[in-house]
Amino acid sequence: MAVPKRKMSRSNTRSRRAQWKTTAVATVACPQCRSPKLPHTACKTCGTYNGRQVLEV
Repeated sequence: MAVPKRKMSRSNTRSRRAQWKTTAVATVACPQCRSPKLPHTACKTCGTYNGRQVLEV
């Protein structure tokens, strides 16, 4: 099992954690109603997916 030999300093720990970044959620426009939606999911506004009605809205 890998165990560190020495304690990592605060500056090294903080500089490593400074590289953790969040990304914005990618949205695409629905081809039917043009509202923003998550890719590869049914539209919550009009209920269509891949050109066909899949949800009752």
